[in-house]
Amino acid sequence: MLFKNILFASSGTAGSDNAAKLAFGLAEKQQAELTLYHCCGVPSRGFATNVTDTRSGSLEQPDEAYQEMVREELNTAYAYQIEACTRPFRMELSVGMPSTEILRYSRQIKPDLIVMGASSAASDPNAARMRSIVGNTVRAVAKKAPCPVLIVNRPCTTCWHLFSNIVFCTDFSEAANHAFRFALNTARQLNAKLYITHAVDITSIQGMTMDQSEIERHAEQMREKIDKLYLSRLDGFANVEVIVREGIPYVEILKVARENEADLIVMAHHSSDLSDDDADIGSTVEQVVLRSACPVASVTRPEAR
Repeated sequence: MLFKNILFASSGTAGSDNAAKLAFGLAEKQQAELTLYHCCGVPSRGFATNVTDTRSGSLEQPDEAYQEMVREELNTAYAYQIEACTRPFRMELSVGMPSTEILRYSRQIKPDLIVMGASSAASDPNAARMRSIVGNTVRAVAKKAPCPVLIVNRPCTTCWHLFSNIVFCTDFSEAANHAFRFALNTARQLNAKLYITHAVDITSIQGMTMDQSEIERHAEQMREKIDKLYLSRLDGFANVEVIVREGIPYVEILKVARENEADLIVMAHHSSDLSDDDADIGSTVEQVVLRSACPVASVTRPEAR
């Protein structure tokens, strides 16, 4: 199986609802272990024993009664998914900074995949037109996670047969090499089609004019680069298509995903030369997460596979 151990990091709010459906569905189809993890309270400053509830913002005493109440509320919120899933799952609660606790727990159980909602608030496609769509917790987890992080913003209408069309987006950075390994391994094990995509960023060549022959020559150079860096590493996997576009990267990525009915987009967490621990999630990734109709896998580290 591709995923044997899945960690669903829930905010406990409506912003995690779409991620919950996918996490439980993946666990069922992959016969994987599933952990529903929720950091329910942030400690107050000083020596106070109260915590601030991460869902309501109210002050609570983190005793057994409070944790039992949170468990019941989570069981109610995800009742449909829990009832439909025949796989046993466990629920773990913690108190602390959510991103820190999620990362600590992921190091403990070593999941193959972390599933999260894009933000703690429900995503409104008509209102959430801002860069902060990817919440602070998701940013921090995606930056340091030991495995790929699957970010789910919208209801996924094409994911119920698992993943059959995977779009891997590359800017030829070192981080993209890590993402390629994950995309190829996923496509191979699930017998999915893999689209290797590169979008020539026209915003980076403002002030320059390119005639059609120059555009075609540049596109051919990118195809040759894809052939050298990626096609040479397929090791017999043949269900691949290369797509090179010119335009604004996130726009072209979304077009490719829509045209090919993608149910998973795989991207590097960042494209800069900064270390994995220093780099923030890339703006292109964030724009794709905001607008994509399918989940987006952010891959940070070479050991993610």
